[in-house]
Amino acid sequence: MAGHSKFKNIMHRKGAQDKKRSAMFSKLSREITVAAKMGLPEPDMNPRLRAAINAAKAQSMPKDNIQRAIDKASKGDGENYEEVRYEGFGPGGVSLIIEALTDNRNRTATNVRTAVSKNGGNLGASGSVSHGFSRLGLITYPASAGDAERLFEAALEAGADDVTSGDDGHEIWTSIEALHEVAKALTPVLGEPEGAKLAWRPGTTVSVDEAAAAQLFKLIDTLDDDDDVQQVWGNYEVSDEVMAKLG
Repeated sequence: MAGHSKFKNIMHRKGAQDKKRSAMFSKLSREITVAAKMGLPEPDMNPRLRAAINAAKAQSMPKDNIQRAIDKASKGDGENYEEVRYEGFGPGGVSLIIEALTDNRNRTATNVRTAVSKNGGNLGASGSVSHGFSRLGLITYPASAGDAERLFEAALEAGADDVTSGDDGHEIWTSIEALHEVAKALTPVLGEPEGAKLAWRPGTTVSVDEAAAAQLFKLIDTLDDDDDVQQVWGNYEVSDEVMAKLG
């Protein structure tokens, strides 16, 4: 396993997930419904559903909301969402992968393209940036789960491939196939993870200065505000000094 890194690969900067709780619940509900429709509506028999429910619980989503989202799938209610992925470039030459769940491809494509172009970026063709990322499993724990050494040892024992630890938490990386087995093995040791999902991990990162970081975060916030966008991944690295200046 590689050594520890302070770099946090997921795009959300500190505090971003505290914003607009109702919109976040809507996205979490959508993922739960899609996961339940794609497999059995039983979390123990459906790894993607279990991961979606864990993510919802980590954000303090009420049990009633979670159950309603599962029931929607069981009854065949609601819209039929499909997964779509957009690739492109943001400020500072950063590569971005934008994942969405949509019931209207045209609307989502227009909204994503507009958000990116208005904030210093441009979309590319499918595959234009994903070749620079690896598709892996990602399990996340808060900093309170333990120190870096404890997380490293637990992850190694559970069969993970890599761990990155920083002030704002721990990321445990696995192969796609091992994701749910590793998460299952870690739960008795570290408790339920904040999240366990498929992720895009960049092979190399791009350092961005204050101006590019400010515009990049504005772009990510704009995408986050779109109901259809579920996740934004990037290969950017922002230094502590720049983060401090941005507040």
